[in-house]
Amino acid sequence: MQKNLTASLLAAALWFHSPGGSAADAYKIVTASARGTYIVIGRDLASFVAPQADIDLEALPSAGSAENVRRLRYEPGVKLAIVQSDVFQAFLDQAASGNAEAGAMIRPLRVIMPLYNEEIYFLVRADSDMNYVHEIKGARINAGELGSGTALTTATLYRLMFSEPLPDSKATFLSNEDALVKLITDKSVDVVVVVAGQPAKLLVDMHPEVRQYIKLLKFDPNQAASKAALKTYFPATVLATNYPNLLTEDVAGLAVKAFLVTYDYHLAQTKDSLAHFARSLCENFKTLQDKGHPKWREVQLALPALGQGWSYYQPTAKELRGCMSVRAAPRAPPRRACTQQERILGLCEQPG
Repeated sequence: MQKNLTASLLAAALWFHSPGGSAADAYKIVTASARGTYIVIGRDLASFVAPQADIDLEALPSAGSAENVRRLRYEPGVKLAIVQSDVFQAFLDQAASGNAEAGAMIRPLRVIMPLYNEEIYFLVRADSDMNYVHEIKGARINAGELGSGTALTTATLYRLMFSEPLPDSKATFLSNEDALVKLITDKSVDVVVVVAGQPAKLLVDMHPEVRQYIKLLKFDPNQAASKAALKTYFPATVLATNYPNLLTEDVAGLAVKAFLVTYDYHLAQTKDSLAHFARSLCENFKTLQDKGHPKWREVQLALPALGQGWSYYQPTAKELRGCMSVRAAPRAPPRRACTQQERILGLCEQPG
C-alpha cells in the first residue's frame, strides 16, 4: 500500500509540474473599440505570446485609454492595458497638479514597452469647406466617447492648436459609428475624430461610395496651430493603399504613441508570470510581425528613455533587455574548410 501511495503521489507531482498539468494564469488585457486596432494587438498577444508564458490572456474591448487606466488599476484580473502616451501623460499632469484620484491611479502603473504610433483621423463631409486640420476651430466636433483616449486626444489637440479648450457647446461624445451617421444624415456634427492605427477596420470596411459623403482632413505642419500640436504629437502619413475606398492619394496626418502597460505588482507569482510573458514577447516578436496586425511591423523591440514620471516594470524590463542582448549579440562567423596545407602544418583542427 505504501508503494502504491508513493507512486500515486509521484504521478500527481509529475502531472502538476508538466507543461500541460498546471492551469494557466488567467489574465486580461484592456484595449479599445471592438472595431479598432488595439483589440487586434491584444488578441495577437493572446495568440502568439501568452501561451508560451503559460498565460490564458483574454483581450477585452473598452471605451479607450482613459478607461483602461482605471480598469488596470482597479478591475480584478486585468493585468495589462494598451494606453496612449497623451492619456498617460495627462494623468501624470493631473497628479502633479494635486489631483489625488489621478495620482492613485497612475503612479503604480508601469510601462512594459512602447508599441507604435496610432494615427489621428479628422473626418468631415465631402462638401465641407474645411480641408485642413487647423481649420476645425469653432466646428461641431465629435471628440469620441467619454473615458476614451480619443476624447482626451481631441481635447488636448484642440487646446494645443488654438490655446483654448474645446467648447462644450460644440462637443459631442458619441461612438465613431453614431457620429459618422450624424455627420452624413442630420449634419449635427461637422468633424468626427477617430484614433486608430492604420489600417483601421472602421475605415477599411467603408464602401467605395463613401467618397461621395466624407473626406479626410490634411495636416499642414507649417501652420502655427500645427506646430503647437507637434510639441506633443507626431507627424504621420495616412496611406491610400490602406483605404482605397476613401483615399486616392496619401494624406499627411498626426499620430500618438501607444504603450503596453501593467501595474507595479509585487506578488512573486505575478512578477514571474509577467517576466515570462516579456521573455515570450521577445522570443516571438518575429511571429508577431509576420502573422499579427500590420502595425507590429512598426514596433521596435527596444526600451527607450521614458518621460518624467514614467517607469518601466522592472521584472519585464530585465527579461526584455536580457533577451534583446542575446538577439543583438554578433554571431560567430561560419568555420571555413581547412586547406590541405593548414592540415599538414597542424594549423586546423581535424574533424572529430
